[in-house]
Amino acid sequence: MKLDKFDREILRVLQQDATVSMADLSQRVGLSHTPCWRRVKRMEADGIILGKVTLLNSKKLNLGVSVFIYVTLKNHDGDSLTDFENAVQNIDEIVECHTTSGEKDYLLKVIVESIEEYEFLLKTKLTHLPLVDHISSTFALKQVKNTTELPIKRQ
Repeated sequence: MKLDKFDREILRVLQQDATVSMADLSQRVGLSHTPCWRRVKRMEADGIILGKVTLLNSKKLNLGVSVFIYVTLKNHDGDSLTDFENAVQNIDEIVECHTTSGEKDYLLKVIVESIEEYEFLLKTKLTHLPLVDHISSTFALKQVKNTTELPIKRQ
């Protein structure tokens, strides 16, 4: 879909604050209320805007341990990959799952309260995921950057 400068500006503003009123959004992007509202609704219908969420502070919720996990599967046929991908959907602590190129098959991001909680998760759930051959875990020491904003170009 072709996005013009108004669409891109709407997206930039909404990424920074999804609670902005339509009146304020319209003013900030330089459109009147109705055309701005129509553009937002069109981008929602087209699947560009997927939803609106509230971002939480993981440390204040005692979820300060981030673990990045490389997973290698025993088999690489379509059913094996689908079974694994379906299974990770049911583990709340897995907040991201990506297929990867190279020697490893998947990269998972897990957020937990403690190293002990991660060890329990590893022993009770992660090693029991379908067709897991190898798991390699890396603990994040410090989060340097974390953003949900996509780099929308101004053009």
